[in-house]
Amino acid sequence: MSEIYLYQGYEHSPVDISIGDSLPFTYILFNQKADAKCIELISHRDYVKLQCNYYIGLDWIVPGKSAIYVSPKINKQSQETDYLKMLFSCMKHPDIAKHADDLCEIKFDEPYIKINQKQDLITPLLIIRYLQILKSIVRKGLKKSYYRVEKNLSSKIKGKVVVAKTLKQNILKNKPTHTICNYEEFGVNCLENKILKYALRFVEKYLCTYPQFANYFLPIINFCTPAFNEVDESDIDVHSIKKVTINTFFKEYKEALDVAEMILKRFGYNLKEVDKQTEQNVRVPPFWIDMPKLFELYVLGLLKDRYGSQIYFQAKGNYGEPDFLLITDREKVIIDTKYKMRYQQEEYYADDIRQICGYARDRKILKRFGYETPEQQNVVVDCLIIYPDQTVSEELPLNIKEYEINQFTQFYKVAIKLPTLNI
Repeated sequence: MSEIYLYQGYEHSPVDISIGDSLPFTYILFNQKADAKCIELISHRDYVKLQCNYYIGLDWIVPGKSAIYVSPKINKQSQETDYLKMLFSCMKHPDIAKHADDLCEIKFDEPYIKINQKQDLITPLLIIRYLQILKSIVRKGLKKSYYRVEKNLSSKIKGKVVVAKTLKQNILKNKPTHTICNYEEFGVNCLENKILKYALRFVEKYLCTYPQFANYFLPIINFCTPAFNEVDESDIDVHSIKKVTINTFFKEYKEALDVAEMILKRFGYNLKEVDKQTEQNVRVPPFWIDMPKLFELYVLGLLKDRYGSQIYFQAKGNYGEPDFLLITDREKVIIDTKYKMRYQQEEYYADDIRQICGYARDRKILKRFGYETPEQQNVVVDCLIIYPDQTVSEELPLNIKEYEINQFTQFYKVAIKLPTLNI
């Protein structure tokens, strides 16, 4: 079989394979969604084309033998997307983190793949997401609850006496005033907080191994760590994670525990595995990251930085859900992100125009703008497409409606520059 080399692509860019090759798949789906193909084989008369779509990640194409890696490259050899900065930029807003559930797929049940540490995109993603949720929990205060403890008490009895242990450890050792008791206490040293602190230890150790990430995460760790001073995770049983049930009042705890479990799985629940992560090689589970979703969340972060609560994310209409609505006293704009480089060369893409025009005629969306009556709903609403372009100099221009698409009334597009690394 032909060698499948390390793929580096930004958009739809094919890798050709000879017709004689035999691969045990026709496509790989993202989260088993039929319309979301990470990569796919397209057959032509005399060759087969391996096409990569809008996903980055790592997966087996021949289980246990050959893997393919799709990196977040831009169409310039000297630049690479600063994927961590994009994540950190959007995740610093607590209300954005909750929309990141379907941002990635991690296949923990499949064999891990050995890659260069710089290609490990999934571990930083999990860490960013975890720390942002943890920061939100610490701001509100750690959950307190009743939990059972077993202590060797002196000159008193509390709760239930553990007779067997008391006889063995106290009576037989001439300690008649001591009694081992099992009873309940109320405080922060509950199982849920133990799991969160245990996962935080993995995160801290990982970051010590790779100090290049410290600038992103150290301030959050310093903020969160003191809150867990009274939590003792030394006696935690990893199997107990499955037994945790969360009260609906503590919704953030459920997400934090889910991500904590992913981090623990990533290192096989073994803290020593973190030490084995070398600068050259790491072993990670197959994973995929939805780049259009990441781009959408990144733009949401930029818009929130500028407009705050005047930006509404995925407002429900009768026809669908536009990415954003901008509602101010002076402006009412429907905004949609398109992770397509073709907008650098083409004025517009017809399907995108039709989609956004549908939002602009949706009565439910128009009511969100304050257009209630039939006469008001005849208004022509401003529509904006945001797309990536590394040739521009700004993350988000001051005037987002500077460039009008001339073929349509009050239709605009704006390019934003993604953060990059020099390589």
